[in-house]
Amino acid sequence: MTDRPQPDRSATRRGVLLGAALAGAGGALAGCSTAAVPYDANEQGQAPGAQQPATTASSQAGGSGTIAGAGGITGTLLGHASQVPVGGGTIFTAEKVVVTQPVKGQFKAFSAICTHVGCLCDAVAAGTINCPCHGSKFSVSTGAVVAGPATSPLPAATIAVTNGEILLQLSLPRIPTPA
Repeated sequence: MTDRPQPDRSATRRGVLLGAALAGAGGALAGCSTAAVPYDANEQGQAPGAQQPATTASSQAGGSGTIAGAGGITGTLLGHASQVPVGGGTIFTAEKVVVTQPVKGQFKAFSAICTHVGCLCDAVAAGTINCPCHGSKFSVSTGAVVAGPATSPLPAATIAVTNGEILLQLSLPRIPTPA
């Protein structure tokens, strides 16, 4: 009977390093998922049905819900114009809207829901509305994409500024979740 050499079953340095590299790459890819999960999804990752903006004012505004302003204009009180800095903006999280003031006295409003995967934008700085999820940035003047990965602008919202109060007049369209 001849003795056959048995393969060495102990781990080689090369095999261990290859396994560690593959495991690390898999973990990194899993952490950078761009799966479309809206920020307001339930525990199963499902988006809620079409919603109207909240009828209570944002926690930042300290307002009183739906009111009638000067000239019979009605809407949801977001806050006071003095809350919105010139060249910047304020995000009203309860209503999911951002109000900007690109130049003194000119107010614009946009959905605060990022058009990439539906995260809520969380900051306005250096002339852009910023999303924390993947780094998209939008213009405070137009809502246009300044930096991706988002490819669509933020939808405009209709507001009225009367007697120093900002009123959200129309409901915002729901942003469809990318497939």
